[in-house]
Amino acid sequence: MVGLAVLVAAFSLGDAWVVARHLREDAQRTSQLFGRVFAGLSDPRSDAAVDALFDLAEQVRAFKIPIALTDAAGHVTAVDNMPSGAETDTARWIARLDAVTRPIVQPGVGTLHYGALPIARRLAVLALLQGVVLVGLAGLVLWAFRWRLAAARDRLWVAMARESAHQLGTPLMSLTGWIAYLRDNPAVSPAELADHLQADAERLERVAKRFERIGRPSRQEPVGLGTVAERVVTYFQPRLPTLASPVTLTLRAAGPGPSVLGDPVLLEWALEALVKNAVDALSGRGGRVEVRVDAAGRTGRLTVQDDGPGIPARIRAQLFEPGVTSKPGGWGMGLALARRIVEQQHGGRLAYHPAAAGATFSIELPLAPSP
Repeated sequence: MVGLAVLVAAFSLGDAWVVARHLREDAQRTSQLFGRVFAGLSDPRSDAAVDALFDLAEQVRAFKIPIALTDAAGHVTAVDNMPSGAETDTARWIARLDAVTRPIVQPGVGTLHYGALPIARRLAVLALLQGVVLVGLAGLVLWAFRWRLAAARDRLWVAMARESAHQLGTPLMSLTGWIAYLRDNPAVSPAELADHLQADAERLERVAKRFERIGRPSRQEPVGLGTVAERVVTYFQPRLPTLASPVTLTLRAAGPGPSVLGDPVLLEWALEALVKNAVDALSGRGGRVEVRVDAAGRTGRLTVQDDGPGIPARIRAQLFEPGVTSKPGGWGMGLALARRIVEQQHGGRLAYHPAAAGATFSIELPLAPSP
C-alpha cells in the first residue's frame, strides 16, 4: 500500500515536471517567433516582411501543429503537418481537427482548421495512465479494507468464543472446587455449601443470558447500581485467595441505589469484567480491590480501584480495543465488551484514570428519571 502510494506520488511529480518543461519550451518558441516576426516587419527592406512570413510558416511547422486552410467553397487550399495516410481522405481529417478545436474564419483568406499541440496528446496519455494508476490504487484500498474487515471479524469470533469459555470457566472451576471440598470433608453438611453451589448455578444461567443479548437492543428497566455491585462483590468474595497472596474485595455503597435505566444482566457483566481484571492484576502478589457506588448530579457512578501494578503506559491508548491486554495468556475482550455495553448500549461512559500506583476504572451512567 505504501509502495503504491509512493509510486503514484512519483508519477504525479514526474507528470508535473514534464508539463512544466514543455510549457517552458513552448513559451521559448513563441517568444522567438514573436521576435523574428517583429524584426522582419520593422526591417526597412521590402523583402524583409516576406521573409518574416516565411519564417513564421517554418516556425508553425516546427511546432508540428496540424493546419488546413479551406476557401469559402470548402476546397482545401493549404495544409501542413498532415499525418501520413490522411491524404486519401482530407475532409475526414479536417473534420477530426474541428472536433478537437473550433475552426477560425479569416475574412479574405478562408477558414483555418487546426489541431492541438503534440504536448496536448502526450498530456492526455499521461492523464490516462494516472487515472489507471488511481483506479488500481482505489481497488487495492478496497481489497485491503475488505481483507482487514474479514480478519477483524475472524478475530472477533475467536475472541468471543474464548470469552464465552472464560465466562463459563469461573463457575465451573468453583463448582469443581466445592465438589472436591465435599469429598475431602464428607462430614460437612451439604446445606453449608448450598448457597455457594446455588450462586455458581445462577452464574452459569446469567452467562448464558449475557451472550444471548449481545447484538440486541438493551433492556430499559430500573436498575440499582448498588444492587448490581453487591451481587458482583458477593459472588467474588468467597472465591478469592485467602492464604498465599490474599486479595480483599470490599464494597462501599449506600443501599441499592442510585437507579439507572438499563439491562441488569449486561451492566453486571461490565462491572464484573472490571472486578475480574483488578483481581487478576493482584494474582501472585495480593492486595486490595474496592468497589464504590455513588452519584454526582444526574449521573450514577461505579468505581473499581485496586492497588496493583497498574496499566503499562504502552497499551493505555489502545486499552479498550479488542485483543489488547497486559495479562499473560489474556484475550483482551473484557474491557472491549464492557465499553460496548456501557457506551453503545446504555449511553454511558467507561474510563480509565491513570494513577501513580494501581488502576482505577469508572462507569458513569445517566440516572433514571424520577417517577
